[in-house]
Amino acid sequence: MTSASVVAPNLIRIAAALLLNAEGQTLLVRKRGTTAFMQPGGKIEAHELPVHALARELEEELGLRIDPAQACFLGQFSAPAANEPGFVVQAEIFQLTINTDVMPAAEIEEVIWIDPATDAGLVLAPLTRDLILPFYRSSLTALA
Repeated sequence: MTSASVVAPNLIRIAAALLLNAEGQTLLVRKRGTTAFMQPGGKIEAHELPVHALARELEEELGLRIDPAQACFLGQFSAPAANEPGFVVQAEIFQLTINTDVMPAAEIEEVIWIDPATDAGLVLAPLTRDLILPFYRSSLTALA
């Protein structure tokens, strides 16, 4: 190996959900030992399609079983990682509407439903605060 080896960026590939309920609220989660709320989801494993990683993570973290065919792909978004300094998350974002209760499990300490038009006074992960919620808000105004 030469000293001119290219160093890959500190990239974390994830699949995450803009989970909505019938009232139009969106679900955010907070991992144990952290302060920032974010979209539920997690890392994509090497052998997984993003939507399958999302289904696995939602079941592990929230006890939520989804049909991957019902997940609507919104796009790929990148932002500084909330809990890993110096890393960037590259997120495949899917929208889903659910009508079932969820419970925090695995590393999730807290779940909260918020009105996506506000930040509810919460500390939000950069991906949620700067990209996903503004994207969703703009889609709502486009429909109005």
